[in-house]
Amino acid sequence: MGDREALERAGEQGRRWDSVFNRELSTPGFSPRLCASVALLSGHLQAVSQWTEGAGHIHVAGKLESCASRCHEKFNRDAACQCDRQCPRHGDCCEDYEHLCPVQEDPEEPEPFLGLEEEMLEAPASNLYSAPSSCRDRCHEAFDRHQPCHCNARCPEFGNCCKDFESLCGHEGFSYSRDAITKEELQSISEKIYRADINKAQKEDIILNSQNRISPSEARDHVDRCPEPLFTYVNEKLFSKPTYAAFISLLNNYQRATGRGEHFSAQQLAEQDAFLGEVMKTAVLKELYGFLRHQNRYSSEQEFVNDLKNMWFGLYSRGNEEEDSSGFEHIFSGEIKKGKVTGFHNWIRFYMQEKEGLVDYYSHVYDGPWDSYPDVLAMQFNWDGYYKEVGSAFIGSSPEFEFALYSLCFIARPGKVCQLSLGGYPLAIQTYPWDKSTYGNGKKYIATAYVVSSTQ
Repeated sequence: MGDREALERAGEQGRRWDSVFNRELSTPGFSPRLCASVALLSGHLQAVSQWTEGAGHIHVAGKLESCASRCHEKFNRDAACQCDRQCPRHGDCCEDYEHLCPVQEDPEEPEPFLGLEEEMLEAPASNLYSAPSSCRDRCHEAFDRHQPCHCNARCPEFGNCCKDFESLCGHEGFSYSRDAITKEELQSISEKIYRADINKAQKEDIILNSQNRISPSEARDHVDRCPEPLFTYVNEKLFSKPTYAAFISLLNNYQRATGRGEHFSAQQLAEQDAFLGEVMKTAVLKELYGFLRHQNRYSSEQEFVNDLKNMWFGLYSRGNEEEDSSGFEHIFSGEIKKGKVTGFHNWIRFYMQEKEGLVDYYSHVYDGPWDSYPDVLAMQFNWDGYYKEVGSAFIGSSPEFEFALYSLCFIARPGKVCQLSLGGYPLAIQTYPWDKSTYGNGKKYIATAYVVSSTQ
């Protein structure tokens, strides 16, 4: 190899080291001593890089030094410069990034980072949706030409209603066509809920050590890439706030293994009512109730609270005929099914279990764009011997904030992706109803709800 070629390769390596170094500097917990060593090496190599560029070797085709055909790709450690949406923040964009990769201020569809949960993937469609020949659990659903009969508000006009439409759907009091909640309305109310969350953590209340980010394909590896805990510090004075205290009192009321029946004491049932009472006092739930009442979904606050209690705390069976699960248990406390962690989408629960040594944080595949709380993290972890491949969670949000957003999406978009907006950034939540059993006049329990995408 000639001197010229060697210098050019060293220069290319210098640019790569500089990019990686800048990224690593922004990672909490990065070793200062290692920082110094990498900085020294990066400095030497960067000097060589500058020499080769001064000699006229500025752009080499095929060396990943341009954003041509690379706009908004994921971070590439082997590239000399980057073209992902985070590169302006880290200062390692290619020179043609701004020219070739215009910033998308409000992308129509957020990029997904999390798919269906394990049990949803395993369940056949017949377990998720009721028989198409009946309106049970289908009242006022959108028209679907593939169904043999229909349950939407206009089916009487066309004479294609299912036989039980009147008996099952006549009482619900709202017209799908008249009172359907639009995407724009969902984005507007979610922004109001976001602003109303005065109980959220402030920046100084949480020090997060997210450490290593991996690609989604690496999430199956079950490799612990983060030697330090996720939470370096949490101001536990947060937990003395009424909604936090009421929420935390519920977390130890469940057996995490599916197939083992849940049996609540009078005290535990009272704790459910206490939690609902506390969250209904907050501006967050007042915003949600006001919106849903305006949408003709509820006629009184008591009707709303009763429905929340049923959909969230009503028991059903995920396992062996036992009433072993609920939406609240699954989403906030977490469960074990077939040797895997399911649900478990709450930062408070994660912090408390990590503090007890029961959760081992492995890595993350996504860290949200918010520079204050609440934020979103999609992570991998081990929960007392059981692995969670990808679990998303809001970080630093109040219990009422998560409870409100998941409830909103379950009511407005059951079984579908729910497009919201938080602080100007798009965010999507997926919910699923439990269709093997119902409450009231065919209403569904919450099976699961979780963040599936945001802006990258």
